[in-house]
Amino acid sequence: MLQKDLIRDVKTRLNTIKGQLDGIIKMLDNDRDPEQILLQFKATGKALENAELLLLDEAFRKSLAVKLSETMEACPGDCGQEHTIERLRNQFPHLGLDELTKKMKEIQAVYDQMKKNQEKG
Repeated sequence: MLQKDLIRDVKTRLNTIKGQLDGIIKMLDNDRDPEQILLQFKATGKALENAELLLLDEAFRKSLAVKLSETMEACPGDCGQEHTIERLRNQFPHLGLDELTKKMKEIQAVYDQMKKNQEKG
């Protein structure tokens, strides 16, 4: 469900964070200054928070928008899911970051059910 182009930046950031973590391990192995180690921990933690925000606010929100749009296009008005689609469409602009994954699953289930019904009909 996630758009490949949207997660590219997140993956790049995670690989950078992986490098930062490797650097912290080396600092520990080399008995570096504790203040430098702590500073790197804080920088890595902040980078991870930023990657999470990018994932949620960019990749998840945009992927949800794409799937919602696809679902609205696939529903000709009598697909049996109109109320759910409209509710999700109205909720979309107001969704908090903590609600995105639940709504992504919900719209995917609606889309899958519509496709299944179309195959039967």
